[in-house]
Amino acid sequence: MNDRIDFQTEPGRYRHWRIEYDGDVAHLYMDVDESGGLFDGYELKLNSYDLGVDIELADAVQRMRFEHPEVRAVVLRSGKEGVFCAGANIRMLAGAEHAHKVNFCKFTNETRNAFEAAGRESGQTYIAAIKGSCAGGGYELALACDHIMLTDDGSSNVALPEVPLLAVLPGTGGLTRVTDKRKVRRDIADVFCATEEGARGPRALAWNLVDELVPNARFDEVVAERAREFAERTGGGAGKTDAKGIALTPLTREIGADRLAYSALDVALDRAAGIATLTIRGPEAPPPASIDELHEQGAETWALRLARELDDAILHLRFNELELGVLVFRSEGEAAAVAAHEAFLLDHAGDDWLSREILLYWKRLLKRIDLTSRSLVALIEPGACFAGMLAEILFAVDRSFMAEGEFEGMEEKGEARILLTRGNFGPYPMSNDLTRLETRFLGAPEAVEAARARAGEALVAEEADALGLVTFALDDIDWEDEVRIFLEERASFSPDAMTGMEANLRFAGPETMETRIFGRLTAWQNWIFQRPNAVGEHGALRRYGTGQRAEYDRRRV
Repeated sequence: MNDRIDFQTEPGRYRHWRIEYDGDVAHLYMDVDESGGLFDGYELKLNSYDLGVDIELADAVQRMRFEHPEVRAVVLRSGKEGVFCAGANIRMLAGAEHAHKVNFCKFTNETRNAFEAAGRESGQTYIAAIKGSCAGGGYELALACDHIMLTDDGSSNVALPEVPLLAVLPGTGGLTRVTDKRKVRRDIADVFCATEEGARGPRALAWNLVDELVPNARFDEVVAERAREFAERTGGGAGKTDAKGIALTPLTREIGADRLAYSALDVALDRAAGIATLTIRGPEAPPPASIDELHEQGAETWALRLARELDDAILHLRFNELELGVLVFRSEGEAAAVAAHEAFLLDHAGDDWLSREILLYWKRLLKRIDLTSRSLVALIEPGACFAGMLAEILFAVDRSFMAEGEFEGMEEKGEARILLTRGNFGPYPMSNDLTRLETRFLGAPEAVEAARARAGEALVAEEADALGLVTFALDDIDWEDEVRIFLEERASFSPDAMTGMEANLRFAGPETMETRIFGRLTAWQNWIFQRPNAVGEHGALRRYGTGQRAEYDRRRV
């Protein structure tokens, strides 16, 4: 699986999904092309999916928020008879490199979270309408929806059969959503997850695995009624039914041998050193003068354009540049200009759906950065523009270095500065539901208030260091050597140990369903996917469908 994976697509290129819009209701059909796998060696039978299917789904979810804000209810259903979704394709999982499996699970988790966020934040309620078998990742798709409807035909079912069939765990939050979201009793969840056939009809409803059991003869009718009810219920809330969307136009992007070039972002790839340097360019124009101008700019407005480009770059690095273990974030531009663009969005988020969606996109993007299994470093140099949402990157990284005083040859840029805004104190929470500053100062909440008191000031290195906003403040004499030594040291450590250490340290504070999915579940799945019981020559993933039973090492470890 060495071909470059591209995360950019659009509805005209979909092979696995189709969407029908009916006013404020959208019908999202999963109709997977069996021969449309991202790689060779497997067929996507029974609406099973691989990363390519999920890339299209993520695009569809994103486009509904930006291109169809009038949508209040999304009905997720199968386009095939007799099956809802068989989950992640087993042959793909059995043949994929371990790193691909782990990154695949992380991306699908992020996409499922986007369902829930769309309902909670944007008033787009997702309804799963299940006819046929709904197993594994298929049920995890349904679990991410706000309402699950199951037809009562005696054969349609929901199941999480990974443990008994495949010797792995449901990889997209299934276990956690069953207990934390649906509040299924622990012992009942144990029975359900250990039963290959899962649960049908009245049992699925009694165990709270679905919200509604519908007579088969009236299934389509009741699904339509329920979609209309949800659409009417949310129509006056998070969005307006008469809102007109914007087009998410193709990105300006050039991929070279050692560089990714976007309109507001450059990514330099140093494979010998194992480093990718992401240089963000601040806005060259002032923020829109009005909401009308923002909507006219659409996807070209700086804050949305940069978010899309940075999102694409992070995903590209995750999947296509596995040996680049260090991501270095830099920025160039006017911090005040960044703060002005953010302030415009914050000022209008209460009454303009597009302003709100751009901010919510930054919230999701920053979470994706938090969850990226690379060493994250920020360099705050003279001429940097880390303000507002860009300053959040400074609090997401593992180490930050700030230039102190003027640097030789850069005198015209003055001293490096950080500009905090009200955006750093609420709009972009982490997966633990705390802001990055609250997480950073978990044991010293007064430090958050001290930082808040300095919002709006351009802070030089001495001030930022005193407030605890950076790891090190370095002068011109020490800068180059200290940064070089750190990067060399980081590259010398075990990537496995780095991933484990960083993931443990980034998420201090309370656990949420989201942190459990990405932390606890992903860690266990990461380990189990390497065990011979699952992927060995006689393991369950290898022998699935052959008629031979897996042979297990019976030692508990």
